[in-house]
Amino acid sequence: MLALYTTIKTTITFKKRDIPWAIGNVSSLTYFEADNDNLSGKIVSDFAQRKNLTLLNLASNGFTGSIPAQHGILGNLQELILSSSYIFGDIPLSILACKNLNKLDLSQNSLKGEIPHEIGNCVKLLQLHVGSNYLTGSIPPEIGHLKYLQISLNLSFNRLHGPLPPDLGKLDKLVSLDVSNNQLSGAIPPDFRGMLSLIEVNFSNNLLTGPVPNFGPFQKSANSSFLGNKGLCGEPLTFSCGSPSGPDHEGYRHRVSYRVILAVVGSGLAVFMSVTIVVLLFMRRERQEKVAKAAGVPENETSDLPTIVAGNVFVDNLKQAIDLDAVVKATMKDANKLSCGTFSTVYKAIMPSGLILLVKRLKSVDRSIIRHQNKMIRELERLSRLCHDNLMQPIGFVIYDDVALLLHHYLPNGTLGQLLHEYTEKPKYEPNWPQRLSIAIGVAEGLAFLHHVAVIHLDISSGNVFLDANFNAVVVEVEISKLLDPSRGTASISAVVGSFGYIPPGYAYTMQVTAPGNVYSFGVILLEILTTRMPVDEVFDEGVDLVKWVHSAPARGENPEQILDARLSTVSFTWRKEMLAVLKITLLCTDGIPAKRPKMKKVVEMLQEVKQN
Repeated sequence: MLALYTTIKTTITFKKRDIPWAIGNVSSLTYFEADNDNLSGKIVSDFAQRKNLTLLNLASNGFTGSIPAQHGILGNLQELILSSSYIFGDIPLSILACKNLNKLDLSQNSLKGEIPHEIGNCVKLLQLHVGSNYLTGSIPPEIGHLKYLQISLNLSFNRLHGPLPPDLGKLDKLVSLDVSNNQLSGAIPPDFRGMLSLIEVNFSNNLLTGPVPNFGPFQKSANSSFLGNKGLCGEPLTFSCGSPSGPDHEGYRHRVSYRVILAVVGSGLAVFMSVTIVVLLFMRRERQEKVAKAAGVPENETSDLPTIVAGNVFVDNLKQAIDLDAVVKATMKDANKLSCGTFSTVYKAIMPSGLILLVKRLKSVDRSIIRHQNKMIRELERLSRLCHDNLMQPIGFVIYDDVALLLHHYLPNGTLGQLLHEYTEKPKYEPNWPQRLSIAIGVAEGLAFLHHVAVIHLDISSGNVFLDANFNAVVVEVEISKLLDPSRGTASISAVVGSFGYIPPGYAYTMQVTAPGNVYSFGVILLEILTTRMPVDEVFDEGVDLVKWVHSAPARGENPEQILDARLSTVSFTWRKEMLAVLKITLLCTDGIPAKRPKMKKVVEMLQEVKQN
């Protein structure tokens, strides 16, 4: 379905014909999506006339010809998606002049030539896909200079040759790397240890040699990620580097001798270790008693503490500062409880080292956590590498009985809900309008990033937006969508997903959490920010929530200004003007028809425009 997004959204369908040249006359065109529309002919150059175009999606069509060089003047273009469209020719250098591009997908076409070194000009790229083409030459080291490249880099199924550039190791935010099915040679550079966020890698079917680097993301990958390289060896491959019949034969013979010596020494060490373990057990018990005292647990309760079956801290420099026993004990005291949500209860935990943690205790109604323990741990490790300033990442976990405790950095300023609805009672801080707008933009950017990596949040509410020391918004409960998503069968949760007052209309019929549903819930948060009213308030009539109250204002004879919090809107004309602009965005987000709601990425753009203007 081809869709044009201007100031309003209209839909047009083409059947087996070209894109009309008159498309360049649509002056306010900002989004153009025509994927899977059976379009043919050439990609018209008239798109270049639309200077406000931010997204062009022509994937999965039957075009003939190359990418028009004129598209390089689209200075606001952020996404260019031309995959599976029978496009041939070189990658035009002009396209790489679009400095605002954050997604470039030219995969599964017939592009030839080399990947231009000018790719390094696309400094805002989050995602680069040029796989399944006929590209030759080497991988440009300039790709390693794209410091924001975070989602994925896919160069697979081409004819690329030469070594892997060490500069790729600078992509410390990259989650997925695929260079499979090329003719790349040489060793995997040790510099790749700098790619700390990697979750998925694929080096298969190349001419690579040498050992697979002893690096976490590589060692945890399936051996299929490295197969088809006759010269590669070492874990996770099933054969080690060197063999008795090879040049390492002498070293192998010495290793056998060493094993005999080690066996003799080992028997002596076994006695020593037995004594040491007994001593350590006594020391651990003494330490647990000290920890219990620090956490405020009475001495007679220490014997009733559960046994930890699994636990880890993902951040190396925090391993010594975090005591997992102290974490468990802190969550056993109601005095440490900070908030209670749909899926978890949040606690404050003070470590014996003085470090303060925010700990979430997952709710479970059956043995789901224990049954899916390994899957949960793997997902938490992946999420710990998913980096965004407005999302909370787990830094560790503890599992005991059928309880999962998720460890996070402590955020000192509580939740957005507390800030908005309790500041009149606790006047330590009163958020003004510019600060509220910045918080709204932060929440929107976090959610837009989640949607970009195909994660739907299960419980968006002001209670799940925490504020750091500088009152920047941090969206929490992100991992819940991965750990407790009922569609993935990973756990049992309540039938209703979401918090009361934030659940979009129509959810009761579908029982499915969607991206448009997330947009609706975010719209409720915006209304809270604008009105300082609760999503469900006693002042509303029965059956009326905040969204219905706002949408029905004209029927009550109220103008928009009467909806806004007068303590903010009457301060200045500028504040009132900006609040009214955000109110319009809110009405779009909370539209009763999901298809009419804007995408989160567009919401971010609209909010930023309000702030800039």
